[in-house]
Amino acid sequence: RIDGLMNAAGGNMPGATIGPDQDLFDLNLEDTRRAVDLNLFGTVLPTTIFGRVMAAQGQGSIVNISSLTAQRPLTRVLGYTLAKKSIEAYTQWMAVELGLRYGGGLRMNALAPGVFLTEQNRSLLLEADGSLTERARKFIAHTPFQRFGDAQELTGTLIYLLSDASRFVTGETILVDGGFNAYSGV
Repeated sequence: RIDGLMNAAGGNMPGATIGPDQDLFDLNLEDTRRAVDLNLFGTVLPTTIFGRVMAAQGQGSIVNISSLTAQRPLTRVLGYTLAKKSIEAYTQWMAVELGLRYGGGLRMNALAPGVFLTEQNRSLLLEADGSLTERARKFIAHTPFQRFGDAQELTGTLIYLLSDASRFVTGETILVDGGFNAYSGV
């Protein structure tokens, strides 16, 4: 029996990121493709395997990890942005198909973290001495909570989406971003 699935495969590739001194067109297309493959197919593959079991059961909840970048494109990280936007499109498409084909017991949603300090983005957010980069200061200045998120702050939303409390929620993306996406800067 499988009641819930969290698809959290993800990451970026160095060549799928445009450095501050690079030309916009210096993008490494192979690394960009690899970033999309890792994120998107790292979500699709587990869904095809475990979703089949959930469909046979007639119920289950699948939560895909997206990113703030799918809602609000960020500079420099094109490959990651394309990948996470693809996950949100897949989430909506699959939610509709699951509901139409298997009824209301099977649903799919996405959780989109805002800016959390991780190993993946550490070099973009922290200088070698541990101080904030200019990019990090911009993120914090545009986040009403005035800080990065803590990974523990994703847990409540994840539990909600996996639980029966969200049994009438499907095809949605919930941002956990300290208000970053909502803030106009004014």
